[in-house]
Amino acid sequence: MAQILFVMTGVDHWTLADGTEHPTGFWAEEFAAPYEAFTAACHKIAVATPGGVVPTVDRASLTPEANGGPERAQRITEILDSAIELQKPIHLADVRLAEYDAVFYPGGHGPMEDLAVNADSGRLLTAALASGKPLGVVCHAPAALLATADADGRSPFAGSRVAAFTNAEEAQAGFADKAKWLLQDRLIALGVDYREGEPFAPHIEVDRNLYTGQNPASSVPLAAELLKAL
Repeated sequence: MAQILFVMTGVDHWTLADGTEHPTGFWAEEFAAPYEAFTAACHKIAVATPGGVVPTVDRASLTPEANGGPERAQRITEILDSAIELQKPIHLADVRLAEYDAVFYPGGHGPMEDLAVNADSGRLLTAALASGKPLGVVCHAPAALLATADADGRSPFAGSRVAAFTNAEEAQAGFADKAKWLLQDRLIALGVDYREGEPFAPHIEVDRNLYTGQNPASSVPLAAELLKAL
C-alpha cells in the first residue's frame, strides 16, 4: 500500500489578460479518475493545497458535456463527494516528501493562477524529481513546473519530456486570446522537451520518474502508468 500526495490548486479563479477573473479551480476528472484508480488499488491519498484551503472544483468540469455523458458526469460527482481527503487538505508548506511514495498534480486552470508561482510547490517538485519517486502532472498542472526555475531561469525539469495542455487546445477552449500567457509557450521557454499530441486525445509522456499527461482524457492512462511504478 502506497501513500500518494495530491497537490492541488487553492484558488477559485484565473485572472485573464484584461484583469477579469474567470471562475475555475481543479478539473474534476483529473482528480476523480486517478483517485478512483489509486484507491481501488488500496493506496492511501492525502491532499495538499497552498494555505491548506479546501480546493474548489471547476463547475464546468462537472457537466455531461465535459464527461462524455450524464452517467460519467454523475460518477465523477459521486467520487468527489466521497473523497473526504478533499475536505481536510494539509498545508502545502508543511508537506514532508519522505512521508509519501508518489506525488500527483491534477490540473484545471487554477494552477495557472497559484501553483505557477508557488515556491513551496516548486521546492516539492524539485525534491520529488530528484527522489526518483513517481511524479504525475496532468493538463494545466505542469504550470507548477514554472515555479522550479531559479533566479537565472534554470529548472531541473529542463530537458525532460513533458506533455501538457497545448496552445491548440487552449484556442479550441476559447481562452488562447484571453490568457495572460499560454502554458505551452512558457514550458518551452523553461527548457522542457515539450511533446504535443492531437487536441483532446489521450497523450502521456514518461521520462524517468516524471509522468505527464496532456489533457483531461489523459488522466486515466496516466494513472495506469503511475500504478505500474508503485
